[in-house]
Amino acid sequence: METPFLTSIIQKVAEEIGAVVLVDPECPFMGLITFKNGNKTFFRTTRFSINSSGSTAIAKDKSVSSFFLNHFGYKVTEGKTFFSEELCEELANVRNIDAGLSYAKELGFPVIIKPINLSQGIFVTKIHNKKEYYQVAKKILQKVSGFIVERFYSGNDYRILVLDNEVVSAYQRIPLLITGDGQSNVLELMQQKQENFIKNGRKEIIDFEDYRIKKNLQRRKLNFSSVIPKNNIVYLLDNANLSTGGEAVDFTESIHPDFQKLAVSITKDMELRLAGVDILTSDITSPIDDYTIIEVNGAPSLSHYASFGEVQTRRVENLYLKILKILENENNWEK
Repeated sequence: METPFLTSIIQKVAEEIGAVVLVDPECPFMGLITFKNGNKTFFRTTRFSINSSGSTAIAKDKSVSSFFLNHFGYKVTEGKTFFSEELCEELANVRNIDAGLSYAKELGFPVIIKPINLSQGIFVTKIHNKKEYYQVAKKILQKVSGFIVERFYSGNDYRILVLDNEVVSAYQRIPLLITGDGQSNVLELMQQKQENFIKNGRKEIIDFEDYRIKKNLQRRKLNFSSVIPKNNIVYLLDNANLSTGGEAVDFTESIHPDFQKLAVSITKDMELRLAGVDILTSDITSPIDDYTIIEVNGAPSLSHYASFGEVQTRRVENLYLKILKILENENNWEK
């Protein structure tokens, strides 16, 4: 079985400090790191013991983490959580799928719907009407017991990666898009993009069956056979997750100190040491004028970011090297 990208980085940086990595050959994204001083730590993809399980769980629950972020005084998205009929009965709660529609109308379309506890942008959808609302809400409830309806906010989407008091990287996330060449149709342009992703080590991350892509094309009166004029850009998804084919523009060297302080403060208040802070704002290189926190990720994935170039790969390697050094020196409470 092929070694996952992040596992290979962990193996590389562990070797630099004389640590030994034992990986389960059938689950190569899980492993045990043994340091020279005898300390040990497990990892599972991007999850390390550097963050407590409680803080990571809070960050994963988008609704709960938003509550606490708001309590701490940060600007968060306006939204409410709604539940399956089964959970509503169990909780004696009337916030079911129909109540969610009423709230969406109250906010005003378009709105954003997303699962309460799934990652990588799964099912995050921009909804424009009642029909779309029920289609997506029902899809989500087939997988999880609840979803969030949020006000739609415009602005640029940024991920700020923090380790303790330091901003390790900052980049803008741009949704999956294709650029016309005047000859190729939508499907061909998507296939070309997928091939480029594979060449850059990002594997097959475009889901050609994604209902959101088809909806966005229909809204633009396009389909997979439509030829896109040269240099015309078509956004296939609304959410900007790199794991669904989004692209990154690096701002690590130009992020304004205001946003650095904000991201570090958020990470501390959420009792995290390692976090990906996702923010909507107009310009991350200028002093803070306005912003909205989308969410905080306690186990941020960096494989897609690293694929954008040697500089980004090295940043990821340096981050994991710092994490391993921290764990080597601090993972001794049980001794």
